[in-house]
Amino acid sequence: MNSNRLLGLVLLAAGIVLGYYGYNATESPLEQVSKELTGHFSDETMAYLVGAGVSAAAGLFLLLKR
Repeated sequence: MNSNRLLGLVLLAAGIVLGYYGYNATESPLEQVSKELTGHFSDETMAYLVGAGVSAAAGLFLLLKR
């Protein structure tokens, strides 16, 4: 297996895991109250969500690149 393909799989898996934790963080009661008061998610939750998107996108790019 090519090292780029392996790195792509690892990044994609990391993106899925971060997405799971980010989604769970958005559903917590404290996060819901914070979002209602400020209109935004907390910095930690946004870091999970942005990290998930970047990691998954990079992983897919490496997997699909020939």
